[in-house]
Amino acid sequence: MSQKQMKEDFVSNLNGTSVLEITKGLCYPPLCILVRGLLIIFSQHLCSSSHTWRTQFFIDFVFLIVPMVAILTVLHPFVGLDYLTVIIFGVGLLYQIYQRRTCYARVPVQKILEKFLKTSLESEYIPAISSFRVVNSVFTAIAILAVDFPLFPRRFAKTELYGTGAMDFGVGGFIFGSAMVCPEVKRRKYMEGSRFYCFKKSLYSVWPLVFLGIGRLVIIKSIGYQEHFTEYGVHWNFFFTIIVVKVVASLLLIIFPLNKSWIMAISITVLYQLALDFTPLKRLILYGTDGSGTRVGLLNANREGIISTLGYVAIHMAGVQTGSYVLKNKSHSKDWIKVMCCLLLVAISLFISLYIVQVNVEAASRRMANLAFCIWIIASCLILLSGLLLGDIILSFAKFLIEGAVVPCSWKLTQSPATNRKHSESLVPEAERKEPSVCLITAMNRHQLIFFLLSNVTTGLINLMVDTLHSSTLWALFLLYFYMFTNCLITYVAHLQDVTIKFW
Repeated sequence: MSQKQMKEDFVSNLNGTSVLEITKGLCYPPLCILVRGLLIIFSQHLCSSSHTWRTQFFIDFVFLIVPMVAILTVLHPFVGLDYLTVIIFGVGLLYQIYQRRTCYARVPVQKILEKFLKTSLESEYIPAISSFRVVNSVFTAIAILAVDFPLFPRRFAKTELYGTGAMDFGVGGFIFGSAMVCPEVKRRKYMEGSRFYCFKKSLYSVWPLVFLGIGRLVIIKSIGYQEHFTEYGVHWNFFFTIIVVKVVASLLLIIFPLNKSWIMAISITVLYQLALDFTPLKRLILYGTDGSGTRVGLLNANREGIISTLGYVAIHMAGVQTGSYVLKNKSHSKDWIKVMCCLLLVAISLFISLYIVQVNVEAASRRMANLAFCIWIIASCLILLSGLLLGDIILSFAKFLIEGAVVPCSWKLTQSPATNRKHSESLVPEAERKEPSVCLITAMNRHQLIFFLLSNVTTGLINLMVDTLHSSTLWALFLLYFYMFTNCLITYVAHLQDVTIKFW
């Protein structure tokens, strides 16, 4: 058996893991981001100075990248211990910040909470949405390389037909995250442009994806790189899926109101599932037009990628609805607590629906992007987003306690409480202090496509140069951390130099 065939077999015929295990994993990054912010606040209070870009990069890498690589590889059996460690460290930092607070030092905690709930929070971008997109990008970058090494649990890899694998979330999460910041949602926020303007903007934004999709296809075929045909097909790839989803969704949003996107999401998934159950569509996806698994002809060769776009369009519409809801004008911290609770309740309701659908209709299938798969992706995205929102709220409370505390990619407190020196409980303008804009989250959110391309290229190079199937655990870990460090540093430096790598 050739090396290529061995690598293809290594990632094929897998059945995934439980929804609960994946959900537990999704709750881990928000904790790491929160602890990272609390550490920045605590260190600023002790040192009374902002961090250099090198220090900031080191903190971000250690708290954002290192734990995610570890929990997806060598530490996955000890996820409970990982959670306990991070929670204890975070609670300890929050307690120390509270004890050393420079604002309302003599005021009971109940009064402090009352005043915090009335505090205005502002940001050019919603920090939780930026963090959502970055977490998904980091997870995808780690997984696409780690999956080729033995230390990556097989149950986390993409499923063959039915099941939920951790890597299955990456594709749906990317679609959902992009939808939350699509032109239609931004138009509603800033009240600029028409629906047709947004459609033209979406069309203009897909031409680089056409180039990238064709380029990836040509390179993969020319060098004989390993492929998993049942993922998208012979010629199809994720870039082509994004193109179709963006164009179809933009057309739908010309016809239907933005605030009815959830109706379109439900309608598409239900009708698609009915077609799978009562027409030959499912048989076409699984076995081709002749029922023998043929790959002859464009449709047969790429049937998984082409037909599954219906499910991804539904996920996109759910992301549009979520983005338009989250981006509505909200001023006080209590408003964001309500948003977080609402998203969490919807997520719990969807998980209950998922159980009912999987028992009575059909199990989740990434290959078909069926009803259960769409419900699972949307529910998981809402769990991650609500966790990030909760972390942002706690972090804002910590900033509320320390005068002048600033954390990159977090809400700005437009008003902060008076300090001990004035012995006053009135609100005064926040101390003038320039917020550091250089951080890994901001950099990766700004250059998401470039980071994704870097990850794909370096993954390919490592696979061509290294026998990943027979690599030791230490060697695999070294390669993974070096790979992530390199890609993150390039993205970070590009942001540091204010380089906008965008050509559309």
